[in-house]
Amino acid sequence: MLIIDSQIHLWDSGQPPPHHRQTPHLAEVALDDMNAAGVTAAINSPPPFDVNSRYAIESARRFPDRFATTGSLDLSRAEAPDLVRRWRSQPGMIGFRFLCGLEDERSWPTDGTMDWFLPLAQELGLPVALGGPFVLPHVERWAAQYPDLKLTIDHFGIVGLTPSRGLIQHDDLLSWSRFPNVSVKMSGAPDYAREDEYPFKSMHDTIRLLYDAYGPERLFWGTDITRLDNCTWRQAVTMFTEELPWLSDTDKTLIMGEALCRWFSWWPSLPPAARPEGAGR
Repeated sequence: MLIIDSQIHLWDSGQPPPHHRQTPHLAEVALDDMNAAGVTAAINSPPPFDVNSRYAIESARRFPDRFATTGSLDLSRAEAPDLVRRWRSQPGMIGFRFLCGLEDERSWPTDGTMDWFLPLAQELGLPVALGGPFVLPHVERWAAQYPDLKLTIDHFGIVGLTPSRGLIQHDDLLSWSRFPNVSVKMSGAPDYAREDEYPFKSMHDTIRLLYDAYGPERLFWGTDITRLDNCTWRQAVTMFTEELPWLSDTDKTLIMGEALCRWFSWWPSLPPAARPEGAGR
């Protein structure tokens, strides 16, 4: 089975947030762990301190069949539109990811900045991942306004955490499934569980609700592995492949990797002849 982690972070220097591992997460280390867990490849979301996605690009250049990148960009820069047009010329760069969490980014969804960026991303066929409380309130408007732009919601649609670090999802997450250009990363599930023990059954109903709304073609398994301290990478895999009996083999094939590859038009380790009919590059 093709198993693609929809979100990890790689870095070789810099200070990560306190809820992530505090030592560098090097590509070689990630590959060793991925191999042990049976993970084919992963989508890297560079942390903010990876300026210009330097390490992300280096990792994808060195291991093109194992890592791709959804990068971010300072959209206020004068040269930003030209950089967007050249986005896929960078090794491994398959799309974007925006949280707009920094103080000078929080106005982007309302000050017109995203209004030039989103139609250009749509024109160029560049998917955009979105996450957090500053951008998710605008998903419905953007999904309707740009129907050919693929939007992916981070981490089960998280907008906050309860005092016990439980998951708070955006109220409209399930209703966004009516837009065929919206998908969801089911990443970080063990971290949101009420219990610290595998198989994290308190998250199973959350997964089922998303499955019933979006179907397996628009749901992407993932870990955000540097944030997980209560399970191994392998357990994060088997939570989906072995502990959700209502998923068919076809469902698992899609959710664990094939649906993401179709969405982002990225097929690691598979020659063109082996790709499903209609698959992109």
